[in-house]
Amino acid sequence: QVQLVESGGGLVQPGGSLRLSCATSQSIFDIYLMGWYRQAPDKQRELVATISKGGTTSYADSVKGRFTIFRNNAWDTIYLQMNSLKPEDTAVYYCNANYSCWGQGIQVTVSS
Repeated sequence: QVQLVESGGGLVQPGGSLRLSCATSQSIFDIYLMGWYRQAPDKQRELVATISKGGTTSYADSVKGRFTIFRNNAWDTIYLQMNSLKPEDTAVYYCNANYSCWGQGIQVTVSS
């Protein structure tokens, strides 16, 4: 089972940017689909963005135009570039592989 380790979270002011990273324990070419999810307090976990093995990306409507998912194949790492952050983006963000493997989660807080 692939291991996933997230990094890059923290506190940022509204309108700011953060980049999350997710390092995998196996070749990213062996993973069909990777994605980022988030869970805010008292809310269900929701899909934020996905990237397929072939490089196709998809986004939740709430983050389109602000977030970008991309990957570095040489480093077996995917990223989530988050721009124009809003307080409602505050959540624990989770990396996911093939819908079944999860990272430990990382806190993102958007607040002034």
